[in-house]
Amino acid sequence: MPANDSDLPYLLLGPMVRRAEPKQICLQFVTTAAPQFELEIDGVEVSVEQSDIRLGTYLYLCYLLITPNHGHFKCDTNLGYRIKAGGRWLDLSALSYTDSPQLMVPETVHSVLHGSCRNPHHHSRDSLATADDYLRQTLHDKTKRPSLLLMSGDQIYADDVAGPMLMAAHRLISLLDIYPEGNVSLTLPESLEQQLYQRHHWLPKTPWQERSKWTMGHWLKKDEVHFSSVNAGNHLITLEEFIACYLLNFSYQAWQLVDLSQLHGDALSHAQALEFAADKRALQGFIETLPAAQRLFANVSTLMMFDDHDVTDDWNLTARWEQNIANSPASRRIIANGLIAYWLFQGLGNDALCATGKLIDGFTQSLTAHNKWALTSFDKALHRFTQWHYCLDTQPKVVVLDTRTHRWRNEQDFNEPSGLMDWETLMELQEQMLNQDSVLLVSPAPVFGVKAIETIQAVFNACGHPLVVDVENWMAHEGAAKKLIDIFKREDTPCETIILSGDVHYSFCFSVAARFGRHDNRIWQLTSSGIKNEFPKRLLHVLEKLDTWLFASWSPFNLFTKRWQLSVRKHHSDSVGKRYLVSASAISLVELQKGRLSRYRLLRADGEVTEFALSEHDDARC
Repeated sequence: MPANDSDLPYLLLGPMVRRAEPKQICLQFVTTAAPQFELEIDGVEVSVEQSDIRLGTYLYLCYLLITPNHGHFKCDTNLGYRIKAGGRWLDLSALSYTDSPQLMVPETVHSVLHGSCRNPHHHSRDSLATADDYLRQTLHDKTKRPSLLLMSGDQIYADDVAGPMLMAAHRLISLLDIYPEGNVSLTLPESLEQQLYQRHHWLPKTPWQERSKWTMGHWLKKDEVHFSSVNAGNHLITLEEFIACYLLNFSYQAWQLVDLSQLHGDALSHAQALEFAADKRALQGFIETLPAAQRLFANVSTLMMFDDHDVTDDWNLTARWEQNIANSPASRRIIANGLIAYWLFQGLGNDALCATGKLIDGFTQSLTAHNKWALTSFDKALHRFTQWHYCLDTQPKVVVLDTRTHRWRNEQDFNEPSGLMDWETLMELQEQMLNQDSVLLVSPAPVFGVKAIETIQAVFNACGHPLVVDVENWMAHEGAAKKLIDIFKREDTPCETIILSGDVHYSFCFSVAARFGRHDNRIWQLTSSGIKNEFPKRLLHVLEKLDTWLFASWSPFNLFTKRWQLSVRKHHSDSVGKRYLVSASAISLVELQKGRLSRYRLLRADGEVTEFALSEHDDARC
């Protein structure tokens, strides 16, 4: 039952500093009543343009575009700001390290916080709280204060949702009266309790009779699932579920409305009840750190990019996967819902509504007179939209890649993994990198990964099971791999390219140089994953040993890899055993001097700090 607006906090989320540039700053909010904001920034007279989207009776998504009336914002320095709503100053003390929140417009980037993969019900602590503590300590030190927070994928896990999270989402939908969509062609049990941990049974499948006779699944009479996550029992389906889940992933105030302690799975089996209880314990720890995460968002410019889990696992991994989704109205609807929710809560802020804002009118016009979404027409515009990637003109330049919607499909075999970017988009990337002295390149999946793991993926792919081990590395597609390596070998590309990646749930530091050629450039592959997620530690240790043995510098196996023209150096950490693969929930701190990498550390959720050695001494080359 919808709440009375007097029972709800006015501000559910925000302010979040999204894109901050000399001529414009973008802030993001979520409110429970019609937003009416005014804003003051220290020492600058500003004008404010407000764009809001109504998502429910008591739910509004709002973006403020703030421009200086004269000149531009002062760069690389703290700018205190205050906000009025309905003529009254908002109490932002909980979001402040001093007397008010302090944003910064980056021009020369000295340090960057980077991470990906934030799973609320993972047992580890949220490392955004660690980042918040670091920002508090360095707020007034220009050389150490982070210029940006870059979140490079899996900000939510739509395909891996805890039972209590799904129940909380439905409570929030009811309380805020979030507008439902009217065209979900999927039959589910009427009761949510009957659906908990069971949704994978009702998610769309391709019947085995319709599968190719050249596949083993046809002869084993095994239906082909469209949603391949092994944790799809609570997969998000409707748009209102996606919206509520975003609020619960980022808003402490949203959790105060649903009360986690009052959520019970009384009808669950014994095994499900144990999982439900474990999920509640993990979520309780997550909720306790949300105020720290929100304070971080209010004080540092936060840019994001999707990976697969923001929509669903294995999103667009193969042309066959895309074909299965296209042939199912229910599957198309779920994928579109995930992408719409990403656009609303992440995409719009990434470019300050510059290109993404052109979709707003089509979306708002999809709301019927009965306050239901009829999104069929909007879906076409959404899928035609091609500008999810973006740049930030700082020093060094920040280039953020969309590696999900511009896939280079294998036309000969639809079951083969698609390249992460097609030829046209790779050419556009090349143009962005030309004649730059240094570049921060954000690629959700590592460009240079662990060879032993990529070899295991190749074996599974050769057996016809690319979805089993997520064959999503740049070297899995011949054309994309060759073109990318050619870009890095060009003489007019940056002398320093720092690639920031996540996705894999472990962290590492590799440096890369061309074996042949006159271009004396340096490429860094810095991978940090996850913010709140981890790879099984023992298994990772085994894989590290395997990689060390199979792909040592003298190993002939190196000649069979697509990147044999490049020399890859693995940099060890100062962790126990000096391992170069680290599994720990953490956010990375990338420090630069004059556009060059000077230091790379992991600020771990457990309070420890892991640093990678950047010198060549004692590091393995292959």
